[in-house]
Amino acid sequence: MAVSLSAFGAEFRGVITDSMCGMDHKPMKISPDPKCVSECKKMGNVKFVLWDGKKAYKLSDQETPGKFAAQKVKVTGTLFEKTGVIQVAKIEKD
Repeated sequence: MAVSLSAFGAEFRGVITDSMCGMDHKPMKISPDPKCVSECKKMGNVKFVLWDGKKAYKLSDQETPGKFAAQKVKVTGTLFEKTGVIQVAKIEKD
């Protein structure tokens, strides 16, 4: 995980995806990937997550990531390691 510090907390880089598909959207047969992420999110208990290439991190903010579905982003915030949740201060395109 690429992490650096900023005035608002740590910076985490990765791709916004959903907790159901992760980075493999082919089984859902919904394309392109941003559409799959958005459609999966509408399915009840599915959440937006940040995939850093090895692990998916849950995001405290579940509204802003919708604008960045399947895109590389930089998330600024605080990681709570026990729960794997990033308390989001800011999300921006990377």
